[in-house]
Amino acid sequence: MPYQPDLVTCSVLLRSCIRQRDLHHGRAVHRLLLSSGIELDTAIYNSLITMYSKGGDYATAYSIFSKLGVNCDLVSWASIISSAAENRRPRDALELFCKMLETDSTPEVYTFCAVIKACSSHEFFSLGWAILAFVIKIGSLKENGAVVSSLIDMFAENNDLRSARKVFDGPSYRNLVLWTQLITRYGQKGFAKEAVDLFVQMLLDGEFEPDQFTLSSALSACTELESIKLGRQLHSFAIRTGTVDASVGCSLVDMYAKCEDGNSMDNARKVFDEMLVQSVVSWTALMSGYVQRGWNKEALGLFNEMVLVGGVKPNAFTYSVILKACANMLDLAFGQQIHAHIAKLGLSSINFVGNALVSMYTNSNSMGEARKAFNQLHTQNMISYSTTINGQVANESTGEASEIAHPFKNMVRGVNAFTFASLLSGAARVGLLTKGQKLHAQLLKAGYGSGLPICNSLITMYSRCGYLDDACKVFSEMSRRNVISWTSMITGYAKHGYADKALEMFDEMISAGVRPNGTTYTAVLTACSHAGLVNRGKEHFNSMQRVHRILPRMEHYACMVDLLGRSGYLDEAMNFINSMPMKADVLVWRTLLGACKVPGNVELGEIAAKNILEIEPQDSAAHVLLSNLYAKAGKWDEVAKIRVAMKEQNMNKEAGKSWLEIENVIHEFHVGDTCHPRAKEVYAKLDDLIREIKQIGYVPDTSCVLHDIEDDVKEQFLIQHSEKIAVAFGLIAVSGSKPIRVFKNLRVCADCHNAIKLISKATRRDIIVRDTNRFHRFSNGRCSCGEYW
Repeated sequence: MPYQPDLVTCSVLLRSCIRQRDLHHGRAVHRLLLSSGIELDTAIYNSLITMYSKGGDYATAYSIFSKLGVNCDLVSWASIISSAAENRRPRDALELFCKMLETDSTPEVYTFCAVIKACSSHEFFSLGWAILAFVIKIGSLKENGAVVSSLIDMFAENNDLRSARKVFDGPSYRNLVLWTQLITRYGQKGFAKEAVDLFVQMLLDGEFEPDQFTLSSALSACTELESIKLGRQLHSFAIRTGTVDASVGCSLVDMYAKCEDGNSMDNARKVFDEMLVQSVVSWTALMSGYVQRGWNKEALGLFNEMVLVGGVKPNAFTYSVILKACANMLDLAFGQQIHAHIAKLGLSSINFVGNALVSMYTNSNSMGEARKAFNQLHTQNMISYSTTINGQVANESTGEASEIAHPFKNMVRGVNAFTFASLLSGAARVGLLTKGQKLHAQLLKAGYGSGLPICNSLITMYSRCGYLDDACKVFSEMSRRNVISWTSMITGYAKHGYADKALEMFDEMISAGVRPNGTTYTAVLTACSHAGLVNRGKEHFNSMQRVHRILPRMEHYACMVDLLGRSGYLDEAMNFINSMPMKADVLVWRTLLGACKVPGNVELGEIAAKNILEIEPQDSAAHVLLSNLYAKAGKWDEVAKIRVAMKEQNMNKEAGKSWLEIENVIHEFHVGDTCHPRAKEVYAKLDDLIREIKQIGYVPDTSCVLHDIEDDVKEQFLIQHSEKIAVAFGLIAVSGSKPIRVFKNLRVCADCHNAIKLISKATRRDIIVRDTNRFHRFSNGRCSCGEYW
């Protein structure tokens, strides 16, 4: 005899399916009920609605709800409204709520929570105020923390933490969960100081004792503030109260790793080693700290230790961190091994893992593999598109990047703040001002205009595109600024040649109570280097650790070597390298090698090149720089040897190219380029320009041609440099008195620098050239770099 189900048994089975979100077996129970012919009661219908809702099948849930008709009870309404809200159908949730009110039903707590969640979307946020008034009217704020929690999340989601705080501070229900929630939301939205202040207020109130979740949120806020002192106090508090569990331990590791103090990384490792259980989360937190500090080899070593010694399996976050380390080191081989593991585990479809793969391949200039990784993503989300664009921009594949950008036109609704920030960074990298301005307009329309990360990205985009005034405007209109905001402006001033303004901005930042970080000091030292401010640079370098307890990283030492080398103090630069507390890396030695070119110090250049090639034998930049140094000294035999060695080792010198954006179209030029449709016009204009500037003093600097050929041939080589061709095209294509804005993938050569100065004087046009190092703003025969570049 076939089994005859009863409602009690099926109700228990459905609740089990709901708890486990098991839609497959839930459907089987539903079919069994339908085939049995049993008359279903409202409780079973409500369970079915919830089961399909939890399984993501809103259509079936609504179909079942519709069959209830007049038999709907408060649970039925709460279930279907919750289903709509959970399945991202806020309009449906609000319409259902209105229909419920028309039946004279009084909403209960979970109905309010669901409809408040629907109002969290930007489109319906204004209706949230009406719901709040309704809640206050019937007194639900005083009775249940769930409604208060939902309201806090609604306001936080719409960046209105002031209103969230008012709900919390009002005559509402409070418990430890709500204290922790608001502290967490403050931290997540960039209000780290407010998060810490609220945590302190909670301690002073004395009604609730913080648990491990509260402490983890407070520690995250300390990490954001880079307040190692406060972090240590919280560490002590956690030890005294016995709340150092795995969650707090991971937060402590993260805090010590990210707060740049003399021994903070040692402390991070000590906390890690003292943890009773070293989970994959704690391993990943420590690795992330190493990667953030630029200790990529240490991160890879820790990864191997975790897998081989600790026996801990990496998760998706671990792989994304290690891929970042591979990207930073340009270690394609290890990155490919990690990719093989990811593919075997089926993790390639996870968005942030796929994005990390794309970034790793693009950094390694493996664009074919980057596209393959991109196509393997389960969801081609906006971050993936932006990562691909950024990578192709980094490799100057501007045409391909422009083609990929087209899907954005129809996907604006899916864009979030992170994607906008990433796209703005991509636009900045190749100087796509028009695209950046359109993104600015779109993000304003989407309601992201006041977000701190967005404003910081806009500052970077405008300053890197040569529009420093617009960057200043964004900065001045910000209601709140963090260390990234100030650092972005300092960097902008430094790159544009306004060293005094950059240092003045740094002083303002300190006066505003914002603590600088390592990146800030990189910008400050760069400003000093670009202006030859040796003594001020030394003062700031020494104050890093003495005043702000920031341990200098390799890039800071490289900045000091650059500062000393540019100023002609090569011996002092060498002594500085020898006095470093750690072994100099490729960046430091390459900086010294580049500085040897101006005075032509071949002996020191050879020492620098030798050290580079001992660390990275395949470093093509070292070969090129040394070859240039030999060429300038007339050592053509040595030049020939290097070129032969590079050919044998399949090393290629990066080809120089320059480009402009005119009316949303990129015009790219290589050395001696004749492929442009207007090439004849361009070269005719260039010939006219050369004749004009020769009349006002231009003499070709043939020392810039690093080939053993006749001087008249060298002069023809110089004329065909990509930046000169780009400037000539700009003069015939950019109308009126608008500045000509040219971007170059390498440093501008001395001859082009001198020629463009005179072109700006002869044509009475402002010309702005951004090379890999800085901006050169040419006007009336002068350059903003002051001949110090």
